[in-house]
Amino acid sequence: MGVRLPYRGWLFDLDGTVYRGEGLIPGAAEVIAALRAAGRRVAFLSNKPIQTRDDYAAKLTRLGIPTRSEDVVNSSLVLARHLARTDPGAACFVIGEPPLVGELKAHGLEVREDERVGWVVIAFDRTFTYAKLNTALQAVKRGARLIATNPDRTCPVADGEIPDCAGMIAAVEAVTGKTVELIVGKPSPLMLEVALEVLGLPASETVIVGDRIETDVSMGKALGLGTVLVLSGVTAPDDPRIKELKPDHVLASIRELLAP
Repeated sequence: MGVRLPYRGWLFDLDGTVYRGEGLIPGAAEVIAALRAAGRRVAFLSNKPIQTRDDYAAKLTRLGIPTRSEDVVNSSLVLARHLARTDPGAACFVIGEPPLVGELKAHGLEVREDERVGWVVIAFDRTFTYAKLNTALQAVKRGARLIATNPDRTCPVADGEIPDCAGMIAAVEAVTGKTVELIVGKPSPLMLEVALEVLGLPASETVIVGDRIETDVSMGKALGLGTVLVLSGVTAPDDPRIKELKPDHVLASIRELLAP
C-alpha cells in the first residue's frame, strides 16, 4: 500500500491530525508505515508544550506508530533552543507546565518563581492562576520581555476543544499593556527550521499535514512547503479561509493519503 503524494519529507501535526485524545485517527498508522516503507522521512510537530518529546514518542508508539523522541519537534524545544542561542542562561518566569520548565532548564536557562527575570515565557497552562498573572505583570514592570510557545486558541481533545495558549497570551498582554515579541510555534519559521533539520531536507521537498488553517497551512504556504489540510480536527469544511489560503490538498482525514 502506497501514499498518493511524492514528497520526500513529511511533517505531521499531531492533535486532530494523527490522533484525538487517546485514539489514533483511522488510517494514521497505515499512512506512516507506508511512508517509512517507501523510504520517506517523517517527523511530527506539535505546538502543545504540555508534554515532553519523550512523552509524544511514547504515546505514538503505544498507539501503534513506533517513534523516537528525536523525530518529534514541539514548541517547548523550539523556544528553549531560541533563548539558549540568543540569551544564554537567561532568567525566566514561566506560565506553563513542568515539561516546558524541564526543556528550558535542559538548555541552560534559569527558571525562577519571582519577577526578577529577563523573560516571561507564556505557554498553554492548565494550572494558570491569578498569582502567575500577577508575577508576570510585576516582571514586565521591571523590564522583562514576553515570549510565547504557540498561538493556538484551542486544543482539540477526544470530546471537543479546551483553551490553549492564546488565552494566556491575551491575559498577560491585557494586564501588562505589552505585546508578545515572538511566538515560536507554528506558523513561525523557527519551528520549521528545527523540523527541516530533523528531516535533513529542504522545504521544497517537504509537505506538512495538519488540521489548522492558521498554523499548519499558513506556515506551509508562507515557507514553501506542500500543504495538506485534514478536516479531522478543528477546521470545518465550510471555513472561508480554505478558499483564501488554498491548501494544495484538502482531505477528510489522514486516511485519504493512502493510494487506492
